[in-house]
Amino acid sequence: MNYNRRDILKMAGTAAAGAAIMSTPLIAHAAENAANTADGRRRKCLVIGAHPDDPETCCGGTMALLIKQGWDVVSAYLTRGEAGIEGVSHDQAAAIRTSEAEAACRVLGCRHKWLGQIDGNTECNLERYKQMREYIASENPDLVFTHWPIDSHRDHAICGLLVLDSWRRLDRTFELYYFEAMDGTQTQMFVPDTYVNIDEVADLKHRSCACHESQGIDDIYRWHERMEQFRGIEARCNTAEAFLRHRWETHAF
Repeated sequence: MNYNRRDILKMAGTAAAGAAIMSTPLIAHAAENAANTADGRRRKCLVIGAHPDDPETCCGGTMALLIKQGWDVVSAYLTRGEAGIEGVSHDQAAAIRTSEAEAACRVLGCRHKWLGQIDGNTECNLERYKQMREYIASENPDLVFTHWPIDSHRDHAICGLLVLDSWRRLDRTFELYYFEAMDGTQTQMFVPDTYVNIDEVADLKHRSCACHESQGIDDIYRWHERMEQFRGIEARCNTAEAFLRHRWETHAF
């Protein structure tokens, strides 16, 4: 089975006014020539998360499907998870979590990139906007996934805002989708419009997530496993990842 960007990320339908459940969700289906653009260039996807494990837990199934079809997929981490291991110095935690993230990327078969901010002390200012914009421009992606900016975790919210600003200032040259984290305990007011059936790669996603041993991943992953199952029910499959596509709209008053 071959997947292209628009078929993997097929619209799920239109929600009724005020409803939290999307109507008639659609499942991604096969298409030809997924991995290349019309001019033969290899398609590229960036998954930009705040911490090591965010791309894998929130988007790992979709990443695996794209990789399987020949896309160039990059897992980009805003921080190295410096504050993510209790009782351990930032330098030690960064070394441990860097190693774990690199192992997770090897499982999926993707590249990784570190964006240089500090876990728990991320910044959203002109310098950081410029840094993110320059990084994304250097990659020239077709597709980007990142955090929904309305999130109780400040690092997640900042990551999403930095990517959103880049999308706007780069003239929306790539498609932008938001993912969700932690079963609604972090991501807030998230109503997806796009579903990806990850049944065939769920085990691969789980193996990738399991590389993040320092995070007590078995306990954390139960939140994401619930999300996969619930989104699977919505999408009429066993397991799915759900996203919200950013559409550019202008309104005249």
